[in-house]
Amino acid sequence: MKGIGQARRKILKAKDIVISGHRNPDGDSIGSVLSLGLGLERLGKRVFMVSQDGVPKRYRQLPGATRIIRRASGAPDLAISVDCGTKEMLGETFDIFKKAKSILEIDHHEYRKSFGDISLIDHKAAAVGELIYILLADLNIGVTKDMALNILTSIIVETNSFRLPNIRALTFDICAKLIKMKLDFYKLVNTVFWSKSKASAILLGLCLSRCKFLTKGKMVWSIVREEDFDTVGGKDEDVDPVVDEMRSIRDVKIAILFRERKNGLLRVSMRSKGNINVASLAETFNGGGHFDAAGCYISNRSGSIKEFLRLAGNLIR
Repeated sequence: MKGIGQARRKILKAKDIVISGHRNPDGDSIGSVLSLGLGLERLGKRVFMVSQDGVPKRYRQLPGATRIIRRASGAPDLAISVDCGTKEMLGETFDIFKKAKSILEIDHHEYRKSFGDISLIDHKAAAVGELIYILLADLNIGVTKDMALNILTSIIVETNSFRLPNIRALTFDICAKLIKMKLDFYKLVNTVFWSKSKASAILLGLCLSRCKFLTKGKMVWSIVREEDFDTVGGKDEDVDPVVDEMRSIRDVKIAILFRERKNGLLRVSMRSKGNINVASLAETFNGGGHFDAAGCYISNRSGSIKEFLRLAGNLIR
């Protein structure tokens, strides 16, 4: 993989290393941070694993999750970002990255803006966990059971439990090797993917009930408001699966979920089917992501939503 030699040299030379995923972390981000962090500690490195927004509840049982902190200080020898297509995705954590001697990006986003000195990028990887597995092997770090659980979490979540077209043969090869370590795969997949909180189930039903269809049923959109979270005692992470459920509706080509934030913005999550590049639209709003899964932020005004939907509709031919 291009850049892996340079990445290896930087890691081996560094003593203090900060590893961070993106804001509003998902399983790919958390699983990658943990598996890489636990791995680099086996080399004797002083590792700080960071997540600005903490660890979502469903991932708190993962090995090493209690080690993740919200902020780090100082000037590390190396700062490593995982699953971040832009520096903005790091949020406030980018402050420590600016103080680091070197920055290494490990990512699989197709549409991204590089911000590091070194890049370990594979757009074809189904999850960043795949890249972590390859990097650990290159560093001659044996994968432990704890690291295996975290890498599998990355892949399970990012592939929607092996249901998305981003899966490749290597994905299954890696998973087969990890599962041979006699871990409880059923328990893991049930914990990090299939189980839902009551709040998540209620919010899913609420969002689906609000679905509005445009362009002859080829586009669907919905919105979740601040008061919805307050009513059910839910969090932003509880609606992460909603847009994927919306995309699964027959004849839908683009699914869009708007989430109200307290800062006067809407967080926009998009999914698409077929040859529709939603990342191109996200980029126009300083967002990004993958060809068929992307996101951005827009102002929380009815006019902004209307204009965004118009632009999204133009993607459907």
